[in-house]
Amino acid sequence: MAVGVSANRLELLQIADAVAREKNIDKEIVIEAIEEAIQKGAKARYGAHHDIRAKIDHKTGELALTRHVTIVEDDWQPEDELEEFNDSAMVRLKDASKRDPEAVVGKEYIEELPPFEFGRVQTQMARQVVTGKVREAERANQYEEFKDRVGEIVNGTVKRVEYGNTIVDLGRGEGIMRRNDSIPREVFNIGDRIRTYIYDVRPEAKGPQVMLSRSHPGFMAKLFAQEVPEVYDGVIEIRAAARDAGSRAKMAVLSNDSSIDPVGACVGMRGSRVQAVVAELQGEKIDIIQWNNDEPTFIVNALAPAEVSKVVLDEEADRVEVVVPDEQLSLAIGRRGQNVRLASQLTGWQIDIITESQDSERRQREFSERTSLFQEALDVDEVIAQLLVTEGFATVEDLAFVEPYEISDIEGFDEDTAEELQARARDFLDRKSAEQDAKRKELGVEDGVLDVPGVTLPIAVALGVGGVKTVEDLADLATDEIRGGYEVRGGERVKVPGVLESFNLAQEDAEMLILQARVAAGWIDASELPQPEPEPEYEEEFVEGEYDADAVFSGAAPEGEEAASETDDAEVLVEDPDQSQDA
Repeated sequence: MAVGVSANRLELLQIADAVAREKNIDKEIVIEAIEEAIQKGAKARYGAHHDIRAKIDHKTGELALTRHVTIVEDDWQPEDELEEFNDSAMVRLKDASKRDPEAVVGKEYIEELPPFEFGRVQTQMARQVVTGKVREAERANQYEEFKDRVGEIVNGTVKRVEYGNTIVDLGRGEGIMRRNDSIPREVFNIGDRIRTYIYDVRPEAKGPQVMLSRSHPGFMAKLFAQEVPEVYDGVIEIRAAARDAGSRAKMAVLSNDSSIDPVGACVGMRGSRVQAVVAELQGEKIDIIQWNNDEPTFIVNALAPAEVSKVVLDEEADRVEVVVPDEQLSLAIGRRGQNVRLASQLTGWQIDIITESQDSERRQREFSERTSLFQEALDVDEVIAQLLVTEGFATVEDLAFVEPYEISDIEGFDEDTAEELQARARDFLDRKSAEQDAKRKELGVEDGVLDVPGVTLPIAVALGVGGVKTVEDLADLATDEIRGGYEVRGGERVKVPGVLESFNLAQEDAEMLILQARVAAGWIDASELPQPEPEPEYEEEFVEGEYDADAVFSGAAPEGEEAASETDDAEVLVEDPDQSQDA
């Protein structure tokens, strides 16, 4: 009998060891699962209210089954509403002291229980416990295995295909490649070898989800790292990548060694390196361009092969307007907007493309509109109005509040002329303000609305037209109601105008306007407003890569830096957001 028991004990350890090796988990976890299974079986036999514990010796396989009773304080109270005093597992100190003079709170009385045979129910319960614990350990192991491998390329075998999603066997786990993460028109069969990119690992309840992709820009970048030694060694950096999977891609590269051409190194001798990547990506065309810290230059490079005449940056709105020759428009936009879309993804700027003729027509229209504005506002002839526009004055406000010398220095003007023009400009603004204030009052907009920081008379009039007449009305608005947005009506996406949409307020400005109104209305305290970040302290020297106004409009490069050859003759402008908004 003793031999039989000893054999059973050894067999228990052997089973635990075999399961641990097969599932690639720690043997201790398997033994703990068996202990929990035996413990649950014992509770089912002796009563669930007993504190029964099972312990297996990890060397001999000896099983110790014990029942524990713990001494608690006389005035013990449950910490949980569902918890109550359990006289099978607890004893109060006053009762324990009657039988044990050495009784103290926390002392345990341990009683050994005899071994018992598992019935059918206990066996099934034990099997479920062990299976569940082993499965949990497998999932934890799989998550630990792959959580630090995000951003890597892995090889696997197609295990099955379900509803367009491909399940890939990665050896020590499984990964899923959803339909939109695969390259279009690419078909896999069960058993196919496949290279994929891990872009996310999610610890979900049913097990970690290893998300795979072949359409992710990082997949292309990692393929180049495998094909180009300079990229693998870090001599060449892939700074940005954008893909239209299966069709076309753009990749920006930068060399940390001035003697190495990053584009040439990635292309390889007769295109050998890039062709190896193209073959893996099912013939996807790849444009390799040189990264440049100067954003206008980088945008011009990103739009290759199209030629660019001029770049106008609106840094406030993160938008850029690119002017191209008329015959280059279709090339710049690309088939179905592909070229400009990829360039926008690559650079992080919203790119608007117009032709030179459209730019010329717009400038002529703006010139004519501003000329008419000055003629009407200042009561001057067309020649003087055109001269003011030519000198860069865009609005009457520009003219009214500049230093007088900026007007008197214009050829043909003197100090008296400057003084007269500014007087007329201020009179016009006063009349305009009076008209707008009268209209505001006619619309029923309260005076308190004007006291909200950021609200001007034109804005107050627009609010009144939109039915916003009190500070509380303004405070109750959402940003979409101010800037405009979209909503679904009858299954269609419909544009909904905002009350201040014509002012082109940025998202942050609209949010701040609402918050200021809520402060004025007493809904929140001023201390809850977001605080502006402190301005960085610049030394009095020219910073590489930044353009001052004179350098920008003259086409000069920053001090100490030669003009980038990639821009050719493209004119680089930085648009003044405040000036454009006033205009």
